[in-house]
Amino acid sequence: MILVTGATGNIGREVVIELGRRGVPFRALLRDPDNRSLLPGSVQTVEGDFAKPETLERALEGIDHAFLVTPSSEVSAELENNFIKAASQAGVHHIVKLSVMGADLHSTCRFMRFHREIEIELEHSGVGWTHLRPNLFMQMTLAYKSTIASQGAIFAPAADSRISMVDVRDIAAVAVTALTEPGHVSKSYVITGPEALTYNDVAQYLSNALGTPVRFVNIPHNVAKDSMLQMRISPWRADGVIELNELYKRGEGAAVTEAVRAVGRKEPIAFAQFARDFAEAFTTGIAASTTAAAGTRG
Repeated sequence: MILVTGATGNIGREVVIELGRRGVPFRALLRDPDNRSLLPGSVQTVEGDFAKPETLERALEGIDHAFLVTPSSEVSAELENNFIKAASQAGVHHIVKLSVMGADLHSTCRFMRFHREIEIELEHSGVGWTHLRPNLFMQMTLAYKSTIASQGAIFAPAADSRISMVDVRDIAAVAVTALTEPGHVSKSYVITGPEALTYNDVAQYLSNALGTPVRFVNIPHNVAKDSMLQMRISPWRADGVIELNELYKRGEGAAVTEAVRAVGRKEPIAFAQFARDFAEAFTTGIAASTTAAAGTRG
């Protein structure tokens, strides 16, 4: 049996949908039972809270494989480590962890550092592991829909960085293969889209899909941070996003890999296709696919 954590989030929900499509038995972990309505009606759910490890014992009963993901925060490492310890005690054989491209203890970006810390904890836990290291999610661009609607623009501190953004549906395809087929234990997969794009490229693809001009406007870091804080993004995460963009400016987000084809066994979704699929979400706020909310990879 497979346990999917973060089942109502960007990646977790797509993993749930892909497992259902392949007819694989699984259980979805919910911290808040009121979120049950966000999942398909036939999905088996169980309650559990990473911050309360004692609640995980029942959730992990009979589980062989688990998909591990948490939202990025100052306490992400602690929460994921709580889950890893509980899974080890419950006899789980294999955890597929959502990490990040460039995970490294010595990175200048906090997202990369804390994900590598958790990877190391998992590697030393005695549980079989697979690390998924995706690049920036294409779905992140949905966060710009209000400024696209009001000003016809994307504002970001990205300059001319090239980023091989990846659709979360492709990440889910790789995750489900790793969860359901042999040969993926002790493997790390860097997951990217099929091309490295600048934000000018992104704006052009959105213009084509939406049928209205969209332009990219580069902004200073302090302006970007102030905007994020006004959106009630935590200072810790806002600083992390700034650090991430600095990595991109140094070319550290431009690599393109074959993981979606090789492991997910599908053609990776190009941004042009993503923009067409989500055109309605950009213009009305109603998701044009199964993923309903924007996300970042941090």
